[in-house]
Amino acid sequence: MAAPTLDGHQLVVAISSRALFDFEEENTLFESGDDRAYMRLQLERLERPARPGVAFSLVNKLLAFNLGDGSAAPRVEVVILSRNDPVSGMRVFRSAKHYGLPIQRGVFTRGSSPWRYLRPLKANLFLSANEADVRSALDAGVPAARVYPHSARASDAHPAEVRIAFDGDAVLFSDEAEQVFQSRGLDAFQQHETDHAALPLPAGPFKPLLEALQRLQHEPAAGMRLRTALVTARSAPAHERAIRTLMDWNIEIDEAMFLGGLAKGAFLREFEPDFFFDDQTRHIENAAEHVPAGHVAAGVANRVLARQDG
Repeated sequence: MAAPTLDGHQLVVAISSRALFDFEEENTLFESGDDRAYMRLQLERLERPARPGVAFSLVNKLLAFNLGDGSAAPRVEVVILSRNDPVSGMRVFRSAKHYGLPIQRGVFTRGSSPWRYLRPLKANLFLSANEADVRSALDAGVPAARVYPHSARASDAHPAEVRIAFDGDAVLFSDEAEQVFQSRGLDAFQQHETDHAALPLPAGPFKPLLEALQRLQHEPAAGMRLRTALVTARSAPAHERAIRTLMDWNIEIDEAMFLGGLAKGAFLREFEPDFFFDDQTRHIENAAEHVPAGHVAAGVANRVLARQDG
């Protein structure tokens, strides 16, 4: 039986097999370039369900929004979008079935970049462990993050609540203010944001995802809720522009943490998100000790980093 058509009103999450499941041992063969050895290993382990990966909790809880809502089409669609080969894809689907994840669609490209399929999938989010694929997705206008496979796994303390935390500048918002900070320092940044407090910030790469999540949040679901948090290095008086921007977008955030440069990890440990998104690797590395985390390779900080790496 064919799966329902993607209608543009669903929340569509495209995810690599390595972000959903723990394939780190198998990935050592894949990265070595010996794809046939990798295929043999995956086939040998076909009956062995893979362990949950970094984004497993997020996917599992989002799919629970489909349970008992009585609609013909699911409100959340999860699609595997992977550099794996089709043979290895069998283990991915079997693992999903083992955990009761109703995932029906998958695209497997055997080493080729799969990001070009995001648009026909109408994806609202792409999660992958491959940095090049994530950057390509962001360049194409799709919210995307590189998962840190060795991140802490999500807490099981909130089984009926999806919790997602976002950084502000270069993630929810544009990097306009971050550019001021990078070029002119903290005092200039604070003054710039105070002067522009009433002017909404331009949208960042993850605004479309936040809008899609808010639609999901405002529609009742049997026993499932969604809670969001803004976790930012901003502090007063620069906090006001961030709040006013969300108000202008008519988007509600449940919690906001203006940390003024404090390390984010300890605060995220208390919030217990199923996933955290940030544009700066130092914040992700700190957060990953406590919660599932993903790097959004957008904004001026990542352009500077890319030039240094080059």
